[in-house]
Amino acid sequence: MFKGLIQVYTGNSKGKTTAALGLSLRAIGHGYKVYFLQFMKGSNYYGEISTLNKLSPQIEHAQFGRPCRNGGLIKEGLSTCIACGKCFIKKGDDISQDKEEMKKALDFSLDIITSEDYNIVVLDEILNCIYFDIITEDELLNLLSKKPSTVELVLTGRNATENIISKADLVTNMGQVKHPFEQGVMARRGIEY
Repeated sequence: MFKGLIQVYTGNSKGKTTAALGLSLRAIGHGYKVYFLQFMKGSNYYGEISTLNKLSPQIEHAQFGRPCRNGGLIKEGLSTCIACGKCFIKKGDDISQDKEEMKKALDFSLDIITSEDYNIVVLDEILNCIYFDIITEDELLNLLSKKPSTVELVLTGRNATENIISKADLVTNMGQVKHPFEQGVMARRGIEY
């Protein structure tokens, strides 16, 4: 097994989760085992979830976060996201329940990472948890310090802190040049979710 590094995909543009999924797909093509853990994504309508379930047992998956009340309809294509915002955390929201949920996710992540059952562990959107004060930077740095040398760890999310960037071996910043949202195009099934 290779020496596992820490990768960070950050920035204000689309592509962070997609890059982590691409890496995961490549890894299972080489026989590696992957655990893809999503923070702040409790809705079941994300297209990648169906695909990840089909790729099991080479890749396993778990989600922690606020659910979407229309998730089932969106997943089936019978509705679209109306951007009600209830499944997303915004600055100023009451995050007490989110903190409890993400604490469970952080503990679960530690168990997955230190089990050494997986070659690659993706912590999707974990960087946003720091930005929204749901977990602390110190909690994430503590988790990183417990990573075995044989595990590749991938962190995604906007607003990576300088300390997290310093700890990482690879950092990619997804910079937005142009986005359809700017022209009023809402999230599209199969493209953005």
